[in-house]
Amino acid sequence: MTSSQMPSAYNAADVEQRIYEDWQSKGYFNATIEKGKEPYVIIMPPPNVTGELHLGHALEKAIEDALTRWRRMTGVPTLWLPGTDHAGIATQWAVERQLASEGTSRHDLGRDQFVETVWEHVRKYGGIIHEQSRRLGISADWERHCFTLDPGPSKAVRTTFVNLYEKGRIYRHERIINWCTRCATALSDLEVDYQDIDGKLYNIRYPLQDDPNSFITVATTRPETMLGDTGVAVHPEDDRYSHIVGKNVVLPIMDRPIPVVGDDALDREFGTGALKVTPAHDPVDFEIGERHGLEVFNVIGLDGGMTAAAGKYQGVDRVDARQQVVDELDQLGLLGEVEDYRHSVGHCQRCSSVVEPLVSLQWFVNLGGPDQPNSIAGKAHAAVANGDITVVPERFKRVYLNWLENIRDWCISRQLWWGHRIPVWYCSACEHMTVTIEDPDKCESCGSSDIVQDADVLDTWFSSGLWPHSTLGWPDQTE
Repeated sequence: MTSSQMPSAYNAADVEQRIYEDWQSKGYFNATIEKGKEPYVIIMPPPNVTGELHLGHALEKAIEDALTRWRRMTGVPTLWLPGTDHAGIATQWAVERQLASEGTSRHDLGRDQFVETVWEHVRKYGGIIHEQSRRLGISADWERHCFTLDPGPSKAVRTTFVNLYEKGRIYRHERIINWCTRCATALSDLEVDYQDIDGKLYNIRYPLQDDPNSFITVATTRPETMLGDTGVAVHPEDDRYSHIVGKNVVLPIMDRPIPVVGDDALDREFGTGALKVTPAHDPVDFEIGERHGLEVFNVIGLDGGMTAAAGKYQGVDRVDARQQVVDELDQLGLLGEVEDYRHSVGHCQRCSSVVEPLVSLQWFVNLGGPDQPNSIAGKAHAAVANGDITVVPERFKRVYLNWLENIRDWCISRQLWWGHRIPVWYCSACEHMTVTIEDPDKCESCGSSDIVQDADVLDTWFSSGLWPHSTLGWPDQTE
């Protein structure tokens, strides 16, 4: 090379790109199947297509790359499979923020156009993520790259949904869920961040129906929800209240009788020992209500406003309703001590809005628990407890087991437009639900063609949980 051909300065980017392209062209990263040899496989945790990679991604990929290259150099058949995640609510939220900055919204666009807008976002950032990964020099098998909305993973999602539905492990029911009024969707427990905030603890007197001059006092941080109370719970062995279990109190403002029930879940030492039961707006209250057959009144709607069930407060924002209810209780002489109180409040992981627990018709996965060996949670618990799966670092093993020991059924439906749409079709003629892997053209029960697919999509973790299987070809039989 002459001096005129020699670059004046070393250009690392050009050299690295040339070397990387040479590696790829010669298939150095491609996995091969070798009979009789156990393969070494890493399924890359797929980054979300919400934006560009960050330093944490680089650290993760550096570690995985070192492990992969070492195994490959020792002669072990090695696969490092890359991919990206559609990231449901996170990606939709990112696109909605962009639309808002442009003075429009997804509702202005309509579902089809909005989804196409999201695809444009995905193509842009998916390409950036791919290029960033290549610049890092990672030795992933790019010929096997997967996206969670690719046909293969999508087939795996539908197959799993249908299989679990047919086994009775997926069901549709009205249960209490986490609701974000800003994102207008249900959230899983893991999508709720709890923050300690300073609030008030309000003591409210409920008069006994047969003795209006006698009261039972309850304490609450959310007086606006009392409009939906359908009971008061006390411990059945609490001497202060055992004589009124089975009797009624009159719900202030709403002026309707509600029963006093005895429930072992009550902590006699907390507060007054009496709990207002609002099954529609508190998970613990919902369970108490189910045990005692209490009615359910949603007094807070999906938009965060008070509903018709809240009587004269209908249409008032729940935040404003709180003070208005407190003022009325004070006027009625039923407001007791108001204390400063610091407590934990759930917030949406995406938009930071306060999460509203409410009862809604949703799709759930029946998880069971560790005491049910054949349940999903039971098998997941046993796999780690028995050592079949190793958790690293070890200290997180207890965190994992504790999570499963206190788990609730998983709400998997999301009121979003971006993601795997639920493979259920409703018949307008006979109201039958057709649940199938392939899109049907008629109701499987009555044959009517007047069927409409469920508008909701699945929680993004439904497809993420299948990633180790769907990326390797399941449910098809592949090598």
